[in-house]
Amino acid sequence: MNRSITRRVFLGGAASSLSLLNTGVTSVAGRNQNPGVGQAVEADASSDPQEESLGQKKTGWIDAHVHVWTPDVERYPIDTNRFSVEDMVPASFTPQQLLAECQPSGVERVVLIQMSFYDTDNSYMLDVIKKYPGVFSGVGIVDHHAADLPMQIDALSTAGVRGFRINRRGGQKKHWLTDSGMATLWKIAGRRGLSICPLINPSDLGVIDQLCVKYPDTRVVIDHFGRVGVTGEIVPAQLNSLCQLARHPNVHVKMSAFYALGKKQPPYKDLIPMLRRVIDSFSPQRLMWASDCPYQVQGKHDYQSSIDLVGHHLKSLSKTDRRWILRDTAEKVFFNKVS
Repeated sequence: MNRSITRRVFLGGAASSLSLLNTGVTSVAGRNQNPGVGQAVEADASSDPQEESLGQKKTGWIDAHVHVWTPDVERYPIDTNRFSVEDMVPASFTPQQLLAECQPSGVERVVLIQMSFYDTDNSYMLDVIKKYPGVFSGVGIVDHHAADLPMQIDALSTAGVRGFRINRRGGQKKHWLTDSGMATLWKIAGRRGLSICPLINPSDLGVIDQLCVKYPDTRVVIDHFGRVGVTGEIVPAQLNSLCQLARHPNVHVKMSAFYALGKKQPPYKDLIPMLRRVIDSFSPQRLMWASDCPYQVQGKHDYQSSIDLVGHHLKSLSKTDRRWILRDTAEKVFFNKVS
């Protein structure tokens, strides 16, 4: 059944994590919808989920960017000021549905990105992390103006969150350089070894460059190439702006959301020149592949095509470089112990 996907974020920048597509259909997993974690999300919260997997070396790949949500809006309410249930397309993308998509491709661990439906209520994501210790890490969303921001960051990092998403909703990015709450967020992240993960447009890359100058000790992970190529064209000036961020040693980039960039046609080989340029600029040690599921598994797009672009079609990559992009960089950044 075809269903329209509202993308307020990728093209308009109004929401933090909806699909990059304008239209699509329910995912393969979505056709077997499962209420999932909403039914039984219980785990021991007394220990750091990342520590439970120490000593057990994992060799499978890591998907560095996935959203999950549940149709159980009674237990996990959505932000009804910005979204309705009809915006939740597909209606369900639980961890069980996700694992059905990614495990056949050799993906063993996943970085969950807080879904914008829930705004700053990270409960569902945290419950998933607890339910599957060592499998999931998280990138949360916080109100950087909250009076208890330091305590929130401490609690979230203890629960398995390793980064915090910032987005350009409502033109906020023009105040990022002078906002005291944003300064607190960047400083604490720098001290704790946590990441700032901007969801931005190419026009915002200059602001990120200035923030990296201001907070050089803070690790930054740019989502989806900074949306270079979302218009259907890889604009050289925009790609240059992205690659100029490589001068900051703490800047990383997610090689992700292929379904929404360039020609937007699998197997996405038209994106190879951009990928090579980014690899040459940042090195594989600062790049990580990600699918942006469930949006990567809508309509004509599928999970395997995304991972194959890096895993098979980038012929010039060595096995070591491929391992960095498909696993080691994300492991270093998102499955690490924090201070």
